[in-house]
Amino acid sequence: MDPQAANTISLDQLPEAGWATVSGVAVPADPAARTLALRLLELGFVPGELVHMVRVVRPSGEPLAVRLGHTTFALRRSEAELIQVIPAA
Repeated sequence: MDPQAANTISLDQLPEAGWATVSGVAVPADPAARTLALRLLELGFVPGELVHMVRVVRPSGEPLAVRLGHTTFALRRSEAELIQVIPAA
């Protein structure tokens, strides 16, 4: 088993102020969700990119403010669940 795969979590599980490296985007069987996964890839959530969980809005936990490069995105938790990351040590 790949040691990095054991450390992989979905982006929605990354704690506030946490840093991680994108390891991939899950591609669900549902056509609408596949379109969303493609859009996330087009936005830059590609393997190797560094992401930062800027803020999680309380109490609902949505949206998630995520910085990728010089851009901050507001993501729904369901969108962030598709993005797999390796948290920084």
